[in-house]
Amino acid sequence: MAEEILFATSNKNKFSEASEVIEREMMKKKENERPITLKHFPFSHDEIRSDSLEEIAREAVEAVYLQCKAPVFVEDSGIFIDSLNGFPGTFSGWVQKKIGNEGILRLLANEGNREAHFEACIAYHDGKTIHAFHGKCPGTIAGSIRGSSGFAYDHIFIPKGNSQTFAESIALKNKISHRYLALLEFSKYLVLRQKE
Repeated sequence: MAEEILFATSNKNKFSEASEVIEREMMKKKENERPITLKHFPFSHDEIRSDSLEEIAREAVEAVYLQCKAPVFVEDSGIFIDSLNGFPGTFSGWVQKKIGNEGILRLLANEGNREAHFEACIAYHDGKTIHAFHGKCPGTIAGSIRGSSGFAYDHIFIPKGNSQTFAESIALKNKISHRYLALLEFSKYLVLRQKE
């Protein structure tokens, strides 16, 4: 029988990405290891204000665990732009709603330094302890909105060593993104935990 883990998020795009990664990693498991399936747990929460993704994620997973009383994880992520002193960072979701990609491009209109990186933090509550997993993807901000896949900042973020935005190549995103890297670490932990 499969082990069920809840992913608490109000973002269906995040859930779809996570399901793909976890499913792919679980296919590598040995026959005697229990499969793990993800279930979407719609969750809306007033995040604490912090410059730390991990602090935000840990507080959120504690809150959601009190509701569901089952193994659950949350994921918090942000885009950090060097020339804007790391802005929008942990405010990325709010900034995306307020000014969108167009606003970010206006802020960088006369800026030569377009270096940026995505970060993600997964906080998993197993009923006893909270575990944190991180992912980071360096890159630059494009000069214009490009691509039709993905969501949010995917349309303006070009990962290091590539010429396409995440939105122009969702296959690329699914192999190297911040969220993918955090989910990979989380998946490895889940498999190792079963062997203990």
